[in-house]
Amino acid sequence: MTLSRPATLAGAFLVVALLAACSGDPEPAPTTTVAAPVASAEKSAPPAVPVVWPLTGVRTEEVAERPALAVKIENSPEARPQTGLEDADTVWEEVVEGGITRYVAVYHSSIPDVVEPVRSVRPMDPAIVAPLDGILAYSGAQQPFIAAVGDAGVQSVIMDAGDAGFSRDPNRYAPHNVVGDPEAFLAQDDGERTSPPPQQFAFAAAADRATAVVDGTKARGVDVVMSAAQTSAWAWDKKSGTWQRSEGESPSMSASGVQHAAENVVVLEVEVVNTSYRDPSGAPVPETQLVGSGQGLVATGGRTLAVEWSKESVQDPVVLTVDGAVVELAPGRTWVELMPSATGSWSTS
Repeated sequence: MTLSRPATLAGAFLVVALLAACSGDPEPAPTTTVAAPVASAEKSAPPAVPVVWPLTGVRTEEVAERPALAVKIENSPEARPQTGLEDADTVWEEVVEGGITRYVAVYHSSIPDVVEPVRSVRPMDPAIVAPLDGILAYSGAQQPFIAAVGDAGVQSVIMDAGDAGFSRDPNRYAPHNVVGDPEAFLAQDDGERTSPPPQQFAFAAAADRATAVVDGTKARGVDVVMSAAQTSAWAWDKKSGTWQRSEGESPSMSASGVQHAAENVVVLEVEVVNTSYRDPSGAPVPETQLVGSGQGLVATGGRTLAVEWSKESVQDPVVLTVDGAVVELAPGRTWVELMPSATGSWSTS
């Protein structure tokens, strides 16, 4: 029997329907959900920069908003023991008339109650203190030396001018008995000082990362002959992590009984020339030439390192380098020896 065309089509539709029913709907393709990355505040934030005292590199929670205070301190035998030197962030030792030395003691992180004995300013002092843009306190000076301090942009606080903060120690004789009150000196800030002061030397993040510690040579001591009248000797004390100072063979002591010490000792070989000025005894007044460059030595962490130093202008700080790379000191106090090239020398042991 032959089926008609409508019957044939109906059968075909039935077969397709049955196949579709048997196969069912196709399974959906599998998907994978990836969580979007979430930014981490700790990872994206820049690392915190440690807060440090600008003149020592020592960490602190807060830096005081006050200018640097420099004070001229005597170092003749009659002036010892001094008061307040142990609190200075930086101390500069310079040769004056007769081969004796004086200090420029710079205070910022710690302000002592008293400094003694305060003495007069010298021609090289403007170049030392000008980069600080702070205050320089001293007993007096010849007028050209005072004018040079002002020309360098430094504020003077002067005993002979009647400025506040000076008195006399009745237990000493003049001129080795001028007492200074650092807080009174700072109270006379003219409002044009840089507060806090700019950094003067570069400091490593930690003592064991200081350049001399990493690249230097072991040393127990450094002897700096400043003149026939003055040898400044430094001995490494591992327990305290400091270089301890002696005047020749005698320990350099403060009036409080503490031996003067520093984490860093910087020796700069400098040219010293006689000016046309004379002191009351008739001796020519010398001037250390600080603008220029020369050789030097850095003692840190029981090691020493030969360096080059340079200072571009009166207002610029001294820069210490080795093969063009800036030298980093250990955080802490720094004493700078301005050693005359003609009369001085240094040696290590």
